[in-house]
Parts: sequence; structure tokens; C-alpha cells
Amino acid sequence: MSPLTTTLRDTGTGPVLLVAGELDYSTAAELRRVVTGIDLGPGRRLVLDLGGLDFCDSSGITALIVARNHATGARADIALVSVPGPVLRILRVTGLDQVFRLEPGAGTRNRAVGD
Repeated sequence: MSPLTTTLRDTGTGPVLLVAGELDYSTAAELRRVVTGIDLGPGRRLVLDLGGLDFCDSSGITALIVARNHATGARADIALVSVPGPVLRILRVTGLDQVFRLEPGAGTRNRAVGD
């Protein structure tokens, strides 16, 4: 089990939140707390970089929806970047790939070979 870690950085267009580790029942509340604490405004863009995500269950998907609701409530945009294959599959099966803007990304640059 790898603990959930989040790293927030700001860019010219808005915040980028790097999410790594396991996003499940025991860690989803932490992600919900972090994303709802991000200050967003109209025209800003929240990017969730999921390239370091090792696992995501339904609680994690719910946390992503909370992030989307937080962004849309602030009239900001949201995008999921570097979505791992298993998570992308869940998003497609549930139709959430039509709700989220999904974009490729550079991925996690610090992953060990074989991860």
C-alpha cells in the first residue's frame, strides 16, 4: 500500500495538484479536503495530475467528482491529466469521461522502473 500524497503548485492558468499513491476509502477524504481548500475563481483552471496514482476505487472517483463540483461552483475549469489506464477505464465505463476534460500529460517523471 502506498500512501496518498498531494503536491500543489500554481501556474499562470491555475493550480496543478499532483496526486500519487492509492486513492481509496481510507484516503479519499484527504483528497476531498485538499481540493475543496484550493482557492479558485472564474476563468481559472484546476488540473489534477493523476500520473502517480497507483490505485483508485469508487471512493476515489467520488473525490474526483467533488473536485469537479468545487471547480464548477467557482466557475473554473477542471482537467484530469495523465490518467492511468485502469482509472481511465472506470471513467469510460461510468460515462465520466464525458464529464471531465481528460488530457495526456508528461506523466510522473520520478517513477521507478517497473512501477
